[in-house]
Amino acid sequence: MRSTARSITVSAALVLAAAAQAAGTVQVSFVQPERFSDVRDARHDSSVNLRELKRHLEELASRHVADGQSLTIEVLDVDLAGEIRPIRRLHDDLRVLKGRADWPRIKLRATLESAGQPLRRIEQTVSDMAYLQRSNRHADGEFLRYEKRMLDEWFETQFAGAAAK
Repeated sequence: MRSTARSITVSAALVLAAAAQAAGTVQVSFVQPERFSDVRDARHDSSVNLRELKRHLEELASRHVADGQSLTIEVLDVDLAGEIRPIRRLHDDLRVLKGRADWPRIKLRATLESAGQPLRRIEQTVSDMAYLQRSNRHADGEFLRYEKRMLDEWFETQFAGAAAK
């Protein structure tokens, strides 16, 4: 029984490793994040939000970048949905979403290459002015759910045919 369980575990690990190798390479970086418009959380810390954005971009890219391709994404600016408002009683801040001029915006520069040759170069500000009026597959309590939906849609329009997966 142990031998069978070990074989299944090893086989699963090999399949996952092969799948990871089948995808192309992805590199996400932030250009001067200290100058971003609004990436901080209620505690004035931007590192958690940047890590989550990087993780989500890498996840999206892994679905759209084929073997032999590389995608480099430089995040040039971030303006998260909503506005930070001080709450004196709690000695903390709160992000308030009103659906007016507080929509999410992320400026990106992306280069997709294959065999060292550029296939596509994009520099674009991605935004979602109707972020509160549309359905969202990301759950209500999910971290950066409006930014994630916006990036999901952007990736689909920009790189849908890049990988045959």
